[in-house]
Amino acid sequence: MTNWTDHLVIAPIVLPLLAGTVLVLLSERRRKLRAGIALASAVMLLAVAIVLVGVADSPGDAVRVYRLGNWPSFFAIVLVLDRLSAMMVALVAVLGLAALVFSLARWQGAGAHFHPLLQFQLMGLNGAFLTGDLFNLFVFFEVMLAASYGLALHGSGPARVRAGLHYIAVNLVASLLFLIGVSVLYGVGGTLSMADLAMRIPAVAAEDRALVEAGAAVLGLAFLVKAAMWPLGFWLPGTYAAAGAPSAAVLSILSKVGICAILRLWLMLFGDGAAHSAGFGGTWLMAGGLATIAFGSIAVLATQDFSRLAGASVLVSSGTLLAAIGAGLPGVTAGALYYLVSSVLAIGAFFLLVELVERGREVGADVLAVTREAFGTQREETDPEDMQAVDAPIPGAMAVLGGAFLCCALLLAGLPPLSGFLAKFAILAPLLAAASGGLPPLTWLLLAALILSGLATLIALLRAGIEAFWTSPPTSPPRVAALEAGPIVALLALALGLTVLGGPAMQYMSETASALHAPRSYIEGVLPSSGAPAERSP
Repeated sequence: MTNWTDHLVIAPIVLPLLAGTVLVLLSERRRKLRAGIALASAVMLLAVAIVLVGVADSPGDAVRVYRLGNWPSFFAIVLVLDRLSAMMVALVAVLGLAALVFSLARWQGAGAHFHPLLQFQLMGLNGAFLTGDLFNLFVFFEVMLAASYGLALHGSGPARVRAGLHYIAVNLVASLLFLIGVSVLYGVGGTLSMADLAMRIPAVAAEDRALVEAGAAVLGLAFLVKAAMWPLGFWLPGTYAAAGAPSAAVLSILSKVGICAILRLWLMLFGDGAAHSAGFGGTWLMAGGLATIAFGSIAVLATQDFSRLAGASVLVSSGTLLAAIGAGLPGVTAGALYYLVSSVLAIGAFFLLVELVERGREVGADVLAVTREAFGTQREETDPEDMQAVDAPIPGAMAVLGGAFLCCALLLAGLPPLSGFLAKFAILAPLLAAASGGLPPLTWLLLAALILSGLATLIALLRAGIEAFWTSPPTSPPRVAALEAGPIVALLALALGLTVLGGPAMQYMSETASALHAPRSYIEGVLPSSGAPAERSP
């Protein structure tokens, strides 16, 4: 019997596709109608995503497979819903709705076609998380990237165009690497289905094993470019800093597409059942993640520009996830997934917050702050007018922004009591428990990297916060609309909810990690156990 929830698996792709198509056909002058359609689509997407999380977390049926046209899995375009894909679709829906609501205040009018670009971006992201084969992963990657090019350039301006062109060039190279890697794997395995590849790789002849690993390495490079691993992530801080606030908030989750693709494919193709190729590339993932954490921490300390600070925080989060995944332990993977959700919410809120904090500040205020620190040009005498300003009551808008900034700082630095601290603890605890005979060098390095990166982030954010809210506050309180403050508060409230409901959240992450490390249920859900075409229809 077909359950109505089976058809919801394709809804996260169809909803933004239809909405984006309608929005392209509507004139830019019909702004209220366009905004209404986009908002309705985003709200429905969030509702569908919540239902899908419940479906994926239901006992006894953790994997739902949707075969378009009811073709067998060997030939069909297959969408697969499991706990990981459901969680990421929900994150995309939350971040997309927050960015959309924020843009309604002013950003939607900064350039043409913002709403359809956002809808197509959501479509590409959801498709990349739900697809079950490498070819359609490439298709959704390109849809996602094409929309991200428009979002990165939205609003024009020399800095935005320059950074956007660099971003396009880097991702075109990554797309070429993607095609090369997929072609090599198809030439050896004869299939592009992830589940089918997982069944065939252990049986690959010894003389072809090096070719399989080479193809996987090239494909992994394409994912690592998107995940911004050092030295492949040099493009990220500048691109995200130049993008508009709602665009940057949505773009921040793009790095997690590459990380989730690596997590799924690495554990499925090179897990314990991959014979001599088991664990291939794990050490490189951890080493690359550690290097990315170091690079991101240096970038965080090297800037006082809020937008670049947010971009550098994406690098730190990507490095943390890659290093944790490379450890190859289910408990560490569960902690990494919890960290992924917490960091996406925090960084998305931070990108939106940056635009409000910098509104009303003098142009180049961050550069002037660095100059004063470097050359000691601060005032040595206290001006009576400054004393009066200090004694003046804090405007309500600045109080809200300051509180939101403090929450972002605690989340990104990983300090208690918020979920950033719980996430880092959840990563480190299984590592320490597994090393009963002594910690390996890379584990010691990961332990030190998590602590030092949190310290670097804390120092950088405190320095920037003191400069923005205390030393050089805006001459007049910024005018903040409810449509702008609401999404930031909502994202931070979700992060707080992740803290309060840490037990159930970690239970979900643990079950997700266990399924990823033992992908038998995923493979059996997509492929028939007997090798014959599956009978189940969507």
